[in-house]
Amino acid sequence: MGNSFRIALAGNPNTGKSTLFNALTGLRQHTGNWAGKTVSLAQGNVQYKDKTFHLIDLPGTYSLFSNSSDEEVARNYIVFEKPDVTVVVLDATSLERNFNLALQVLEMTKNVIICINLIDVAEKQGITINERILTNRLGVPVIKISARNKKGFPMLLDTIDRIVTGAIECAPVQMKYAEEIEEQIQKIEPKVLDIIGNQLSARWVALRLLDGDEKLLNEINRRFGLKEAAE
Repeated sequence: MGNSFRIALAGNPNTGKSTLFNALTGLRQHTGNWAGKTVSLAQGNVQYKDKTFHLIDLPGTYSLFSNSSDEEVARNYIVFEKPDVTVVVLDATSLERNFNLALQVLEMTKNVIICINLIDVAEKQGITINERILTNRLGVPVIKISARNKKGFPMLLDTIDRIVTGAIECAPVQMKYAEEIEEQIQKIEPKVLDIIGNQLSARWVALRLLDGDEKLLNEINRRFGLKEAAE
């Protein structure tokens, strides 16, 4: 890709994700549909230093399972297309609700930035957020912004730049589940590794298998031609 990098934007509806996308890309964007889907696809470019950041505005979703076309599109892009960085946009006034999606993304991919938007609204409501503590606990950069005021953009772009150049090494926190679930993951994960290697997160795939996600299995078969994955 040279000096061009793909940056995916994920987030719940109404978190200001598309506002951020529009503010960053301006007129350097276009829309269409995802292949085989009626779900809208918006893409645009941002020039930063000597690099081009190709932004992909994923559909707004509350989760990344297989409950809707929007969720499938967003999930499949992050997992199978492997963007260089995934920026998860959260609403500073509703962090508890928004973190469900963020934690799912952290299980799926490594290079993640948690972007806390609407920080100006939160401050007016007396909400304070310590991004340094969150960064330490999550293992990935956490940045506060106001997309409509373009506050925090230099920090966001610089952090993307430092991740794609390797100056920042992300180490997402490993979610722990109930003991019986962890035992099942340990049994399944080696078998997943044997089938798909390091192409996907074996732990995440094991979790989805335990959840009975047949649509993911079908997508793995389609992408990799591995019938064994469904057995």
